[in-house]
Amino acid sequence: MLNFLFRRIAAGIATLVVALFLMYLLVDRSIDPLQDLVESTAPNKQELIAQRIEDLNLDVNVVVRFFQWFGNLLTGDFGIAWRSGRDVSNLLTHAIGSTLELVSAATILAVVLGVTVGIVSALRQYSAFDYVIIFLSFLLYSLPSFWVAVLLKQWAAIGFNDFLRDPVIAWPVIVGASLLVGLLWSLAIGGRAARRLQVFGIATAANVALLAYIQLTGWWDKPEIGPVLLVVLGAGTAFAVVGVFAGLHNRRALWTALTVVVVGGVLYLPMQVLFDSVAESHWLILGLGLLAAAVGYVVGRLYGGPDWRLSARSGAVVAVVMGALVFVDQVMQVWQPYVRALNGRPIPTFGDRTPNLGGNYWVQVLDSFTHLALPTATLVLIAFASYTRYARSSMLEVMNQDYIRTARAKGLPERLVIVRHGFRNALIPLATVVPIDVITLLGGAIITEAVFARPGMGQLFVRSLTDAEIEPVMAYLLVTASLAILANIIADIVYATIDPRIRLDA
Repeated sequence: MLNFLFRRIAAGIATLVVALFLMYLLVDRSIDPLQDLVESTAPNKQELIAQRIEDLNLDVNVVVRFFQWFGNLLTGDFGIAWRSGRDVSNLLTHAIGSTLELVSAATILAVVLGVTVGIVSALRQYSAFDYVIIFLSFLLYSLPSFWVAVLLKQWAAIGFNDFLRDPVIAWPVIVGASLLVGLLWSLAIGGRAARRLQVFGIATAANVALLAYIQLTGWWDKPEIGPVLLVVLGAGTAFAVVGVFAGLHNRRALWTALTVVVVGGVLYLPMQVLFDSVAESHWLILGLGLLAAAVGYVVGRLYGGPDWRLSARSGAVVAVVMGALVFVDQVMQVWQPYVRALNGRPIPTFGDRTPNLGGNYWVQVLDSFTHLALPTATLVLIAFASYTRYARSSMLEVMNQDYIRTARAKGLPERLVIVRHGFRNALIPLATVVPIDVITLLGGAIITEAVFARPGMGQLFVRSLTDAEIEPVMAYLLVTASLAILANIIADIVYATIDPRIRLDA
């Protein structure tokens, strides 16, 4: 492993230096810092041109200027954006932060939803559900991102903000939406007609109950999860997680998950006190999330049994979900003052922060979430289509392999065949695709950032090219090239982790 990492890092550094040199030459060729002065009608135009040439060292050979820039880079000096006079490192820090927020949320949601739906579609091959997902994935894949973004601004932002003035859902809409949800669930679960009818009834009734609860309790005015809904959602998550990864017949795993739900419900009120008494930060939330996962893992270990690791993993997953629900509940508690501060229109259509908003940590987190909603939805809808198609085709290929037939012939339960043998091997192609997609997005979702006016990496690159500022452009290229090399190394490591046939020390 160490030998592999050393060789790949050394090759990556050499590639990075060559790439930066070539890009410096190309960028210098493509921009003209003197263009505005050449087109100027100022009487002292020649003096201004001479001064700028001297300031930017344009009279020095481009190769010499590259090595001057590279030498400064090795000392941690990214240079100055000469038009604004701002330090490039500061520009880069803010742009990376804004892009990371967007990419992290969009990638996690797109991968989880896309892979899940794609695998279910593969398992229901040639069914009505499969045809619906194929049609939907190709439709979303063909849509231009700027068009999706504009529609979301119109209907999801402006429409939702208008809806909040009188948040009433008509009962026919509730019934119609619930029937559609029930139909989708029945198609996804499949099975005999009686089973599909049972799933349809349960899903429809559950959705009607949820929407009725939202409607009758005035949830839109004061949205919150609360301890009761927390336990209900946690219990549903526990049964779902155990049902997929361990099977409901595994009593130790089921009791582990339900115990974690009870612990989460008991700790709900103490967590409110903790949040009110300590200085909140992202590091605190991350630490609490890791602690929750550790507690869930320990609960599974304490239940013991020959397959205690399965119970421990199930407990850790349920604990993380419970922690996430508590976190979301805490954020939602500042919804009312936030809506009042924004004059009843909480879903913004541009930027990544509300200027001069003020408020505590939770208000800032909610503000960040509302600004992320639309651009994240745009990227998720586009990426969802790709990941669904990848996961479906990969799962179909895996389920036709000889070792799957052998596992079934040995009498293994179908759930075990799918989860332990099919699912893991279906992830192998995605191990290459996902890291590269993440790095591509980290380079800046240029169109999405432009539509929503987010000051991310893509906008930094476009603006710097327009202003003929080579230092910010090269800083952008340095980050994206470095991350691309890192993504390839990570993809190889993940690939080897999933597929034991691959050895990194070879």
